[in-house]
Amino acid sequence: MTADPSLRSVKAWPFEEAAKVADRLAASPKAGGDQGGAQGGALFETGYGPSGLPHIGTFGEVARTTWVRRAFERMTGLPSRLIAFSDDMDGLRKVPDNVPNKAMLAQHLGKPLTAVPDPFGTHDSFGAHNNARLQAFLDTFGFEYEFASSTDYYRDGRFDAALLRMAERHEAVRKVILPTLGPERRATYSPFLPIHPETGVVMQVPMEEVRPAEDLLVWTDPATGRRHGTRITGGHCKAQWKADWALRWTALGVDYEMSGKDLIDSVRLSGQICRILGGTPPVGFTYELFLDEHGQKISKSKGNGLTIEEWLRYAPPESLAQFMYQAPQRAKRLFFDVIPRAVDEYLANLEKLRAQPEPTNPAFHIHNGSSNDPGSPISFAMLLNLASVVNAEGPEILWGFIRRYAPGVTPESHPMLARMAEYAVAYYRDFVAPAKTFRAPSETERAALEDLLQVLRSLPADSDAEAIQALLYEVGKRHPFASLRDWFSCLYQLLLGQQEGPRFGGFVALYGIPGTVGLIESALGREASAA
Repeated sequence: MTADPSLRSVKAWPFEEAAKVADRLAASPKAGGDQGGAQGGALFETGYGPSGLPHIGTFGEVARTTWVRRAFERMTGLPSRLIAFSDDMDGLRKVPDNVPNKAMLAQHLGKPLTAVPDPFGTHDSFGAHNNARLQAFLDTFGFEYEFASSTDYYRDGRFDAALLRMAERHEAVRKVILPTLGPERRATYSPFLPIHPETGVVMQVPMEEVRPAEDLLVWTDPATGRRHGTRITGGHCKAQWKADWALRWTALGVDYEMSGKDLIDSVRLSGQICRILGGTPPVGFTYELFLDEHGQKISKSKGNGLTIEEWLRYAPPESLAQFMYQAPQRAKRLFFDVIPRAVDEYLANLEKLRAQPEPTNPAFHIHNGSSNDPGSPISFAMLLNLASVVNAEGPEILWGFIRRYAPGVTPESHPMLARMAEYAVAYYRDFVAPAKTFRAPSETERAALEDLLQVLRSLPADSDAEAIQALLYEVGKRHPFASLRDWFSCLYQLLLGQQEGPRFGGFVALYGIPGTVGLIESALGREASAA
């Protein structure tokens, strides 16, 4: 790829982050990392704890890192790699709630996840099972990455040199972490976790001796009182969390890794340890965490968040990417109500991308610079309104209106629209229909509706959305509403049974003038019966 240094001036956060990576490489050529980036290029990393299934945050972190990576390649012309690193050598701390064979798993608590049998019976270990789920998850979205297993990297010796260096500087590493611990933990802390030679458990015990020259850790099993000597290298021990992160950065020469706001202190401490080991911490990016609809932090244990499966039940993955792209350093509410807006923002940006590949456009990053997808001539919000009016039980009823509104448009010619019709029906069924409430119009609203009824009856059946919208404005201005916003709000409340929606002229054009006349007549009749 040809370098384009002018991209440094683009006011888009992926390019701003990419410039930091380029500056890092320019200031300090690759050194020390046996895995480093591609020749002259950069190494990006994302990390996972494979004790659970991939989630919506996993998607966000990989997508955002990918956008920075692509921006780096465009800006510098240099190659790059993305490692998806699984911490599968961590000990199994508790039995998950959503797995079979819990009694069997309980017998293996404390062992590395790759040494725990797979409760599903499909893989060699529980770690291998979850790693496969992670890779399948990433592959579903077409991410380009190299999978890395902590167990493999420790056992294959890729961390050996850094581990021995950590042993040589054992006390210096301890001094970084000790001030952050309570008195009891402080007395026993070591960055090393030896694997018990008999039980296979990842041991969290104090080191009595650390002998780097002999490749040896000496410790005592608190359960038996027996003293053990464990090799530092070759996968016989692993590092504690913050030290492990620093070890990885140092050994691999990681140039870029982003993380959530909850890991700010961990990033700082791991950076200090990385420097002690002779490495340079990667460029970092701190993203904000998601909130639920009440503004509370999303927690997997509370179950108050929106899962990726739930999002993809009602909207395309590109819309989720759009949501992840916007303002990653600002806390955002992640709940069902944000989905329609994210879909329509994506569609608008896709249309702009097709017209002009502008690097400040989120769709530019979502589609790596260009897209031939025709998108949709109808917004998602409009499809939801249509589904609401016709009480749609399937997308085929929507297509009857779509074909009249946009002749020549078919599910084959516009696959995104076809998918959106299905999503709209599902969203309407689960969220819109249960919340629909109709009310009787006030005297002012009644007069305005009767006026609108006469105007619509005089219009040609094929009037376009803009002409109808202009007439709607004129009708609203003729009546004493506090604002035109109140006029349009009353249309949605009285005719559709909901609080808001897209441009009403577009809806009338899609649903049809005769159908809209029928809605108005029903609303006026509702008032008459209420009177």
